[in-house]
Amino acid sequence: MKKLFTVLLIACCLPAIALAADVKKNPLEAWQPKFDPSGAEYTYLLSNVSHPVIEGVGAGYRIRDKVWEKSGGRLYVDFRPLLQLGGEKDVISKLKLGAIQGMMSSSVAAANVSDLLGIVNLPYVIDTFDKLDKFRHTPELWQPFADGALKQGLIVADITGYGPYGWASTTPIRTLEDAKNTNFRIAEAPVNTDIYKAWGLKFTVMPWGDVPQALQTGVITGLDHTAIVCNITKKFTIAKNFTELNYAQGLFVHLINKRWLDKLPKDLQEILLTTIAEESENTRALTRQQHDAQVAKAKEAGVEFIKLSDDDIKKLKTMAEPVLQDWGKKIGPDYLAKVRKELGT
Repeated sequence: MKKLFTVLLIACCLPAIALAADVKKNPLEAWQPKFDPSGAEYTYLLSNVSHPVIEGVGAGYRIRDKVWEKSGGRLYVDFRPLLQLGGEKDVISKLKLGAIQGMMSSSVAAANVSDLLGIVNLPYVIDTFDKLDKFRHTPELWQPFADGALKQGLIVADITGYGPYGWASTTPIRTLEDAKNTNFRIAEAPVNTDIYKAWGLKFTVMPWGDVPQALQTGVITGLDHTAIVCNITKKFTIAKNFTELNYAQGLFVHLINKRWLDKLPKDLQEILLTTIAEESENTRALTRQQHDAQVAKAKEAGVEFIKLSDDDIKKLKTMAEPVLQDWGKKIGPDYLAKVRKELGT
């Protein structure tokens, strides 16, 4: 009887033990460095809120490994994704103070750093992969953006992405009239708030961490985000429809504390900035591929992808024009006009 009791006790405990092991498992185990960073002379603490399975985030680890190799182990990029250093608003404050040295900020949050950085969120301005590449590779367009946060003591080193924005929804949105019956979650960003007010749509400003429960309970019935993120983070398990607006590119803006960078030895500055540029360029190409792959996977899983009519897209652009004019005053009307002219928007 004692043996039987022991066997039963072990059997009952095994699921709990297995569950505890799963809870303790490091979700970033696969991205641990294959070198010992303890001997580095300098450390670059870099934050991001998302998961590195998204190519635009995984760039942080690729930058880490290349910088370590090129610097001969002198500079360690200590990359911390998945909210390890806090939410974006908190991290922006830490970055300005110099408590951390770098941040791959979502483009929607970057507008809180500087109005000028909000240009990448404006509807139908930098809205395609090709326009994004042209924006990055045209010095007279890129340099004002790169210098756009200097007053806050930050520089924009480069950008990676997470795909074009659209609407994930619990019921199909085939027309603008359908959209009026949807309550959209939007990011905590002033540009997005202005856009949705101009479009006359219902919206709720909500931290990303609150989205899963809000979708499940019906507090929100739509989500303003990208297909890459919605599929990878399982939002399509509830919101099984995606309307492809393609009104903006979701970006991670790589911000660096300028005071810290200026104190770094010149050769390490060059290694860091060059590597960020190289890996960001490579990652933007990978993001195009990831977008196509994630859309295909979502379709296979039963997600319906929808396109609005040309007339409805034209209406969205017309309704958003006052937002562009208002933000043009904050960004600089000449700069916005130049970007729109060069990109054909």
